[in-house]
Amino acid sequence: MRIPAYLLLAGLLASGDALAHGLWTEQRRGNIEVIYGHGAEDDTFKARKISGAWAYDAAGRMIPVSVQRLDDHARLQPLKPPAVLAVALDNGAWSQTPDKKWINQGRSQVPDSIHSLHTWKYSLAIHREGARLPELKQLKMVILPERDPLTVGPGKPLPVRVLVDGQPVAGIKLIGDYRGSPHQISTETDAEGRAQVTVRNEGLNIIAAEYYQKVQGDAEIDERGLFASLTFLGEPHHE
Repeated sequence: MRIPAYLLLAGLLASGDALAHGLWTEQRRGNIEVIYGHGAEDDTFKARKISGAWAYDAAGRMIPVSVQRLDDHARLQPLKPPAVLAVALDNGAWSQTPDKKWINQGRSQVPDSIHSLHTWKYSLAIHREGARLPELKQLKMVILPERDPLTVGPGKPLPVRVLVDGQPVAGIKLIGDYRGSPHQISTETDAEGRAQVTVRNEGLNIIAAEYYQKVQGDAEIDERGLFASLTFLGEPHHE
């Protein structure tokens, strides 16, 4: 069961870390930093929550990548510059108390919980034109470009497909500029999980989406929440 969009957006505004934050990667000071934030916010997070990172060359072959776990965030260190980079964050179980506060624990540890969920965040970054995408089964939710995003250009539509657990999902709301306009829905997916998203920026583009699903028979949570981002440069970088 998918939560209606108007309830979803209301929840995002009210729930703080439990739901509202997304995940993406950026090049900063020569490093690939994992960013955990919402819009212009760039918050600290527990680096141990990074549950996986994967790097690939232009032919889709895996490149070894390590995760540098710093005090307030994480940094990815691939063996060589990647064409494609993915990262996952397991944000754990969250429970909401009657006074609307969120605690990063499951229902068994928050006895008065009125709502509990487990959230995961996933990021896919395309760094090189012509890169071949691998299967990416490790990403439980993914926004897949159906055209090379580095060749589209600002102001033009990029066809994408959203998969959850490897299957297309209809009605997913896509945010075309997650950092610049994190509450502005650009479009939504059709019955085959496909949509057209206008490329917004010459610099870094962050297309994002979220999905919430009821969970049956779990003593700790009522639902799971998934976040996915797709990042790429709108124009080639020139020194």
